[in-house]
This record gives sequence, structure tokens and C-alpha cells, in this order.
Amino acid sequence: MPTVYMVQADSREVCAAELARICAAFDLRPLLPPIRSTGTERWLARAVPTTKAPAEEGRGSVMRR
Repeated sequence: MPTVYMVQADSREVCAAELARICAAFDLRPLLPPIRSTGTERWLARAVPTTKAPAEEGRGSVMRR
């Protein structure tokens, strides 16, 4: 699974604006539109990279020179 970026805000409008800002700044695409978070009553949205991350060699692998 790729890295997932999350935005939280007090209003749907601010959450949507910040989601759009990080998508443009970091070449992301929205994964989850702004929704109300149960329990916190805050708005949250998620985004993922538009390109796939390079394959990892395995858990705990070490980069070698």
C-alpha cells in the first residue's frame, strides 16, 4: 500500500481546500473526499501519490552503497 496523506480540519471547506493544496504541491490524488470523523466531529480527507513508489526489498532492508 502506498503512503497515505491525511488532512484534518474544523470545517469541510477548509479540509477540501487543504486537500487540493497538498495534492497540487506533492503530486497526490484524492483517495477519500472530506468526511466527518465520528467522535472528533472534525473533517478529514486522504490522498495518495499519483505514481507508484519503488518496490521495497523487504521489511527492515538496509540500503547499500
